[in-house]
Amino acid sequence: MLQADRKRRWAIFPWMCALSALSTVAFAQVPEDARDWIALAIERVCDDPSKEGLAVQNDLPGSWLLEDTRQPPTGPPGRILMRFALPEGHELTLQSRLSNGTLRQYRASVALQNGKTLQSRFLAIADGSCIVRSAREIRDGEDPWVFLDQLDGDLKTLRWTETLQAPWPPGEDAGGVRIGLVDSGLAYDLPLFRDRLARNADGVPVGYDYWDLDPWPYDGDISRGAFLPIRHGTAVASIVAREAPRASLVPYRYPRPDMARMAELVGDALANGLKILAMPLGSRKSEDWDAFAAALKDQDILAIVSAGNDGRDIDANPVYPAALGLDNILTVTSADAFGRLAQGSNWGAQSVDLMLPAENMEVTDFRGASGVASGSSYAVPRLAALAARLLVEEPDLTALELKARILERAVPSPFEQERLVSAGWIPDPEAD
Repeated sequence: MLQADRKRRWAIFPWMCALSALSTVAFAQVPEDARDWIALAIERVCDDPSKEGLAVQNDLPGSWLLEDTRQPPTGPPGRILMRFALPEGHELTLQSRLSNGTLRQYRASVALQNGKTLQSRFLAIADGSCIVRSAREIRDGEDPWVFLDQLDGDLKTLRWTETLQAPWPPGEDAGGVRIGLVDSGLAYDLPLFRDRLARNADGVPVGYDYWDLDPWPYDGDISRGAFLPIRHGTAVASIVAREAPRASLVPYRYPRPDMARMAELVGDALANGLKILAMPLGSRKSEDWDAFAAALKDQDILAIVSAGNDGRDIDANPVYPAALGLDNILTVTSADAFGRLAQGSNWGAQSVDLMLPAENMEVTDFRGASGVASGSSYAVPRLAALAARLLVEEPDLTALELKARILERAVPSPFEQERLVSAGWIPDPEAD
């Protein structure tokens, strides 16, 4: 599942290997595995965040400094990042987080060379006294299983294990209206979803991981780092599963590394007969969505997108794809149960079509545990479920006709005097 964190700088790699080999001769105690490198870095480096990268290199036998970044560039640093090449093409990253020059947290992580790519494998987190409090290891099981082990400060004792990638569960096509879930992926091995997946004629679930370009779109947005996955898609999908019982689910993990792949995602959705895409995601960069807009324009598929949760007017400060303005996009934001715009939710008299209640929604997380969630991200699955139920009753509706049916349900909010959205409020999206 996990992709390369960075590509190797092949032009300088032979020199680095040679220098590392010399260092190995000069220093007999070159660590043998990721844990040893991390333990050495914390022992020799952690307590002196002022030390420059080249000096740190001398404390880490066999290493070669690749990067030494201090932020902010002027004044006392608030964060220091150093990156080192290790023997056999591996890589060590050290991060110091400071407050007024005092160390608050220290992180050491190792990525291992796999062919021409690096894969994050081990992380240790120490406090301001350089005492390791926790660690995380990414571990491969039998293909395609991948796990994230949460460890104690001794770097060995297992606390618990999370799934990062899993095989598709066996089963049959769930039938019904297909809803594409474009998000961080889905914990499709949970009982809630195993029998709700759309499948092809061979019984293989429809869906794809456009982040890692593999067939297993398991829930995990690693934009914060490989060891800190954000599990968003499963909670969103749980609302669709509950409110659209006759729909089947098609999970897509969105292509954070290359948003141009959104064009392929739209093409796959069309090829598999999808009429609805639920998309609780967005960004401020319009160029991220150029390929998506070009692929979606004039197609018979309705993209239901979130307005975002920045507490701002997206007519004035756009969020995309909400502000693309395509006819087959329906943008939704969150309100409370009384029709008042939810705190922190975005609005826009032109860019946002609807608001509906999406605060304190009951959800199921990636572990299968129950919880509550709020925001425009959770308005998206409620509206997608409504769209699916309408299609069950009128399967021949075009995407634009489906959008019109939904907008017909909007009424003015009794509590919003200003025009915050273009069409209005749907008080109860579950009402048929």
